Amino acid sequence: MGPGKIKMRRLPLLPLRGLLVYPSMVLHLDVGREKSVKALERAMVDDSMILLCSQSEINIEEPSKDDIYQIGTIAKVRQMLKLPNGTIRVLVEGILRAEIVEYLVNEEYYEVTAKELPEQETTDPEIDALMRTVLNQFENYINLSKKVTPETLAAVSDIDEPGRLADVICSHLSLKIKDKQDILETVDVRERLEKMLNILNNEREVLELERKISQRVKKQMEKTQKEYYLREQMKAIQKELGDKEGRAGEVDELRSQLVEAELPEKVREKVEKEIDRLEKMPATSAEGGVIRNYIDWLLGLPWSKATDDDLDLDKAEEILNEDHFGLEKPKERVLEYLAVQKLVQKLKGPILCLVGPPGVGKTSIARSIARSMGRKFIRISLGGVRDEAEIRGHRRTYVGAMPGRIIQGMKNAGANNPVFLLDEIDKMAMDFRGDPASALLEVLDPEQNSTFSDHFIEVPFDLSNVMFVTTANAVHNIPRPLLDRMEVLYIPGYTEIEKQQIAKKYLLPKQKRDHGLEEEQLVVEEAALMKIVRDYTREAGVRNLEQQIASMNRKAAKKIVADPATPVIITEENLKDYLGPIKYRYNVAEEKDQIGAVTGLAWTEVGGDTLVIEVTVMPGTGKLTLTGKLGDVMKESAQAAFSYTRSKAESLGIASDFHEKNDIHIHIPEGAIPKDGPSAGITMGTALISALTNIPVSRQVAMTGEITLRGRVLPIGGLKEKVLAAHRAGIRKILLPQDNEKDIIEIPESVRNEMTFVPVSHMDQVLEHALVKKPIEVG
Repeated sequence: MGPGKIKMRRLPLLPLRGLLVYPSMVLHLDVGREKSVKALERAMVDDSMILLCSQSEINIEEPSKDDIYQIGTIAKVRQMLKLPNGTIRVLVEGILRAEIVEYLVNEEYYEVTAKELPEQETTDPEIDALMRTVLNQFENYINLSKKVTPETLAAVSDIDEPGRLADVICSHLSLKIKDKQDILETVDVRERLEKMLNILNNEREVLELERKISQRVKKQMEKTQKEYYLREQMKAIQKELGDKEGRAGEVDELRSQLVEAELPEKVREKVEKEIDRLEKMPATSAEGGVIRNYIDWLLGLPWSKATDDDLDLDKAEEILNEDHFGLEKPKERVLEYLAVQKLVQKLKGPILCLVGPPGVGKTSIARSIARSMGRKFIRISLGGVRDEAEIRGHRRTYVGAMPGRIIQGMKNAGANNPVFLLDEIDKMAMDFRGDPASALLEVLDPEQNSTFSDHFIEVPFDLSNVMFVTTANAVHNIPRPLLDRMEVLYIPGYTEIEKQQIAKKYLLPKQKRDHGLEEEQLVVEEAALMKIVRDYTREAGVRNLEQQIASMNRKAAKKIVADPATPVIITEENLKDYLGPIKYRYNVAEEKDQIGAVTGLAWTEVGGDTLVIEVTVMPGTGKLTLTGKLGDVMKESAQAAFSYTRSKAESLGIASDFHEKNDIHIHIPEGAIPKDGPSAGITMGTALISALTNIPVSRQVAMTGEITLRGRVLPIGGLKEKVLAAHRAGIRKILLPQDNEKDIIEIPESVRNEMTFVPVSHMDQVLEHALVKKPIEVG
C-alpha cells in the first residue's frame, strides 16, 4: 500500500467510558449497553474488526456524535464471553489509529466510516535520542512511583518502534482520559515522543513534590514525635466521629445553637458579632475563652422560654394547705395573685416580703407558691452578701468575671417566669465593694425590672414575669427604699394549738419516715406533743420543735432495734425519759395579789412572754435605779412613768415630795436577757404607783401599752404573741391600748374566747382595772 493512499473502512463503533485503547494493546472490556452489544455482534459476523473511541464524559448513557472523540483505535475482537449478569466480556487487541469521517444511519448500533491513520515508521538519530530520554524518564518515574512494577520497565525497554513506545508508556501512566486522548490523536511520532517527555517530566516533578511533603511531615513527626502523632490520631478520630476539630468546629456548633435559640433581635445581633470575633481569634488567645464563656451565657439564658402557669385556684389552695398549717394571710395573698393573673393574663410580678421569726415556714411557703403555680423555683440566700457584683455581676474586663446571682438563678431556672426567693434580705451588709441592697432596687421595682441590666451580660434582661418573694426576720433591718417596693406580709408565731397540730400532721410523720420507723412502731399521744411544745421549746416557729421530735425518734429507734415486737408509746408522763428534764418554765400568774409587782407582756424574736416588773421604794435621796439589761427605749419609758407619777402624786394619794425622800428601784427579772421597747410603759407606771400607794395589783391582770407624760396609752406591736403568752401563763384579763383593739381579730378564736380584753386610752383606766382598790387622794 503506497504512502499516498488513504484507506477508508466501514466499521461498527463501540464507545468506551473512562477507558482508552492504544494500538498494540491487548485488554479485556466489559460491555453492557445494548447498542454496544449489537455493535460487537456485528463485528463478529464480519471480520471481528471494531472501532473503539472514548467518550469525553463518563456519565452519558447514550452518547451523541459530539460526546465521542473523533480519533480512536481499530481493534480486533479476540474472544467473547457472556457473563451471568448479562454483560459480555471481550478481549480486544488494538491494531491502528483511525479517524471517524462520518456516522452512518443505523438505529441498532453506531456505525461509521473511518479513515485509517497508519504509523510512520521513520528512524533518525533525533528520534533515537528522544526514545532514550523517554525511557530514562520512565525509569525515574517507576523509581519514584510505587504504582508501576519494575517488570514493566523491562518489557518497555525491548520496544523498538518509537510510536509504540510512546503508546505503551502512556498506557501505564495514571493520567486523565483527556491527556491520554491527546497522545492518541498525535499521529506524528516525533511530536508524540516530545509530548510524552513533557508528561513524564510533569509527573516526575509532582512525585518529587509528594515525596518532599511526606519527608517534611516525617521530619515534623520526628521533631515532636509523640505529641504530634497523638494529635494527628486525635484529629483522625474526631473526623471519623464526625466532630469538627478546633475553633472552626466550635464556631459551627455555636452558630447552630444560635439558629435553634429563640433570642430577641438585639441579643441575636450581639451573639453573632461575638461569634465572628471568636472565629477571628487565634486558638491560643486567652480572650477566646472569655468570649466563648460570654456567648454560652447569652445562649443559655431563657430570653423567651417560659413555663405555663397553672391557674387552678382550687388546686393551688389544696397544695398550700397540704404543705402548711395556718399562715392564712400569705396563702390568701397568693390565691389573690393567681386570681388576678387568671383575669388579666399578664401581670407584673408582685414582690412579696414574708417577715417573721425563724422557723415559721417563710422559705417553705415560697417553695409551695412555686408548686401551686406550676413554676420553677429558685432560691438565693443574701445572708452576708456585701458585694454589689453578687447581684449585678462583674464587668467582663475582670479575670474570672461572672454574672450576678439573679442572672445565674435565671439560667438555672431555664424559664423567664420562675418564683425567685431572695432569702434573708435583712442580713445584707455593705462595705467598700458597694451596697448590694441598692443594686436590688432595680431587680425589685416592677417599673424597672423589665430591662434589668447585668454588668456581665450587658444586654437588658426582662425580669417582669418573675414572681419575687423575699424573706426577713425583722423589717427594721431592711433599707427603706427596698421596703417600699415590696408588699410586707407578717407571719406571726404559731399558737400552742397550731404547733401541736403541725407536730402531729407534719413533723412527726416526716421524722418517722426519716428515722425509718413504721407508723405503728411509735405512738405519741397528743398530750405529750403539747408538753414538748410547752416545756421543751420556746420559739415562735417550729424548728426547735422538730429537733426535739427528731431526738425523741432517735431514742425510740434505739428501743425498737433492741425489741422490734414492742411498739413505743410516748405519753405526757414518760416524755422525760426521751427528752430529759423540762427545759423551759413559763412565767405563771402570781399566787396572790402583790404590791409593786405587775405582770407585763413582752414580744421577743421567738414569740411572746410574760414579765413581772417589780418596784421597790426605799428611804433615800430620790435616785431612780433601773436593772434587768434594759435598752434605751425601755429606760426612757421608765423615766416617763416616773415623771407621770410625780405629776399625778397628789391625786394618787402620794406625798408630793416622795421623790426627794425615797430611792426607787425598778427591776425586770431574767436579768441576762436584753429587753427593749416602749410597750412596758403602763406596766412600770402601775408597779410604781402600787409600790408608792401600798395598794396590791390584781394577779389576774396582765397589761401592755406605751405611756406618755400625760398618762395617755399608745398602741404597741406584737399583740397576738403577747396574748398567747398571757394565755399560756393562765392570765385571763388583758389591758391593751384602745388603738390595738382592731388587732384582737388576729388572735386565734380558741384563745380569744377564753380571754377578757379591756381597751384603755388613759392611765386612770389602767389603775381602775389593775389596782385592787382606788387610791385615796391627798388633799
